[in-house]
This record gives sequence, structure tokens and C-alpha cells, in this order.
Amino acid sequence: MNASGSEHIDRRRPVDRFLGNYAEDHRNPTNRLIHWICVPAILWTVIALLWVIPVPPALGRPGLWAALAAVLAMSWYLRLSIKLGLAMLVAFVLLFAFTWWLHGEVGSSTLMWSAIAVFVVAWIAQFIGHHIEGARPSFLTDLVYLLVGPLWLMSKFVRRLGISY
Repeated sequence: MNASGSEHIDRRRPVDRFLGNYAEDHRNPTNRLIHWICVPAILWTVIALLWVIPVPPALGRPGLWAALAAVLAMSWYLRLSIKLGLAMLVAFVLLFAFTWWLHGEVGSSTLMWSAIAVFVVAWIAQFIGHHIEGARPSFLTDLVYLLVGPLWLMSKFVRRLGISY
């Protein structure tokens, strides 16, 4: 309730609410820089780790589980914003292409251990960034913010390109 005794209704679009709430915990320039590096790295590690989960030959090829997860994430992103969702699709395509190439070069075991190493280092850096910020990571409040992090960075990127969403 506000000072007049009435409830405040947030009339922003859901995408603006998510991004605005996320931005509140990411104001420190050092924390933001860490996120620019680590959020894409973590997104790649999730793709890579799902990539190496064995797929029964009757169902498909390596990467199937990553593709299914990406489809679910993409459906959420596209419901929030078509333009940001399409931008995230480009990011997913690039990360999938890199993972496919790397998997072909180093194999499943090396891909898996590399992704685990990057995952651990990136999350340590994220928590250091939040320590510097003095704010808890947003996903500790609501797990959906694990999906909002990449979208927040993409929203900043597309704005720099002059694209409104």
C-alpha cells in the first residue's frame, strides 16, 4: 500500500518488470562487467552440459537435450518480447554452433569437463560481483531470474544497436 492507503499496481509489461527488477540488483559497474562476461559463459556451459548427456540413437543426436531446453527457454522469451526473443534465438544459434564445433574437435568428455570448469569459475565470479554490489543474486529470490540474466544483457545489447523492444 502507498501513503494514500491504496495498493500500487505495477502497470509495466512483464518483460519490463523482470528487467527492471533484475537491474535493481546490478547497478555496480564491476558487477555489471562481471555479468557481461559470466552470464554468456554460464549460458554456454548449460548448453554444453546438456549437449553431452547421451541421447538414445532412436531419439536423435548429441545436443538433443540442449535443443529441447532451448526451445522451452525460447518460448518464454518470445512470450515476453518478440524482438528480444528473436535476439536470444541468434545468441542460441551462435552458442549451439560453437558447442557443435567444439564437441567435434574435443569430444564429449573434454567438452563436459571444460564446461564444468567454466561453470564453476563463472559462478564464483558472479558471487564476487554480488558481494561487491552488496546485493544477493536475483535468482535466490526467484529461479526465473536465471532466464532473465541473459535477457537483461540482450536488452542492453539491442538498445545499443538502436533497436527498441
